[in-house]
Amino acid sequence: MFPNINAECARAGMTKTELAEKIGVSYGTLKNWMRGKGEIPASKLIAMSELFNCSTDYLLGVAKQE
Repeated sequence: MFPNINAECARAGMTKTELAEKIGVSYGTLKNWMRGKGEIPASKLIAMSELFNCSTDYLLGVAKQE
């Protein structure tokens, strides 16, 4: 559902479990978001964008990485 989040995890050598821990959610919550079950809160999108040094739009797939 969010291939750019998957790509950034892979680029950083980070597992989804590690990503969940770093942004302060359970792995199950992250997995649900990635499957489109529920919306990712803005605060967690911002945390991911800061972690991966990219825009939230890129993570959501609405903009290309510059």
